Amino acid sequence: MPIIDINNKKVHIQELNKVAKQTVVLIHGMFSNLSVYYFNIAPILAQHFHVVMYDLKSHGMSERVLTGYDLDHMATDLLDLMDHLQLEQVFLVGYSFGGLIALKTAILSPSRIQKLVIMEAPDPQDEKARDIIEEYSKEFLEHYVANFTDTTKVKMGKRQMEKNHRQYEFLFQQTSIKTDMVTEKHFLEDIRHAQLPMPSLLLYGADSNCRPTGEWLKEQINHASLKLIPGDHNIPIQEPTRIAETIVHFFTNIFIKNYG
Repeated sequence: MPIIDINNKKVHIQELNKVAKQTVVLIHGMFSNLSVYYFNIAPILAQHFHVVMYDLKSHGMSERVLTGYDLDHMATDLLDLMDHLQLEQVFLVGYSFGGLIALKTAILSPSRIQKLVIMEAPDPQDEKARDIIEEYSKEFLEHYVANFTDTTKVKMGKRQMEKNHRQYEFLFQQTSIKTDMVTEKHFLEDIRHAQLPMPSLLLYGADSNCRPTGEWLKEQINHASLKLIPGDHNIPIQEPTRIAETIVHFFTNIFIKNYG
């Protein structure tokens, strides 16, 4: 279990294909963990890239932290992780609230992001979207168990399930996560004024409540394209192979701006 120390906080990371020349960093959403990528999406990406996954603070096997869930802190956490791993420039993928972290990171340090994939990032101002994402997040544990069982043929025990539930209860009830997310409700306004020079791919579920946000982002980001994937907010679980192959194609092809 690789645990690294960054700014006196323990961060759980997983890496695949360390010898590859180019690196992809994957950011999971709030109330989930890196396993959303680990079993299906990451192995496909690792056929081409060095893949880095990490658990956000208080998620998965990373250290529990009471505060610092706003986008500035979360993006800084990521940049500190990249510094620790000596990653000067990466391909960046963010899912759900992790997509907002990816966008914030690209705004803060655009020179370090070669290409950007935003998957199902919500509008933080949309209270209905926040509630639905919270609902999906609670359902994530069930998907995690099914995925874990199908992939490793080992069923997660009751003790581990209880540990996971305690962890997410801690997040919901004891940390500043909900308050910090609410303070970011106007974050998308920053996108209107941001200069994002890197090619960007927006992946959204065709039936997702977040789809309008993806369509809006396409109009705001100069070098962005939007691709709809069959499914809803849980497309990484519903269509992992399609998503992985789409990301590989995007990262391995030369970007040509559409001036039309």
